[in-house]
Amino acid sequence: MHPDKTRIVDATRDSFEFLGYRFDRGRKWPRQKSRKQFRDTIRAKTRRTNGQSLKVIIAEVNRTLKGWFEYFKHSDHTTFPSEDGWVRGRLRSLLRKRQRRKGRARGDDHHRWPNGFFTGQGLFSLAAAHARVGQSSRR
Repeated sequence: MHPDKTRIVDATRDSFEFLGYRFDRGRKWPRQKSRKQFRDTIRAKTRRTNGQSLKVIIAEVNRTLKGWFEYFKHSDHTTFPSEDGWVRGRLRSLLRKRQRRKGRARGDDHHRWPNGFFTGQGLFSLAAAHARVGQSSRR
């Protein structure tokens, strides 16, 4: 590259995307394309017409969640609760369909299947894993 055309990127001021991350003002998140691909993968595994047991579905989803977390674990902490909530919403919709109810999981479904229910079923939590990783690096 010609010396006049080189550009130094200041990650504390500039925003740019690189290797699946979006860097902006000294912080990083998974870029939109990475999030969409993640959600498309989870969506395929949590179809409402999936006839497998909840345990089998959660085991499949956990493989994706753990792999995605390992790659994006250095992301800003605000990334993980929203993705966790979205995954649980997909699972609630699946359970709602099995009870022959229509629509997406909302309202009373959060009381019927609280977050602790999914934890008890073995669902991997991105937010909890991020909190554990953050604690171990501060010691």
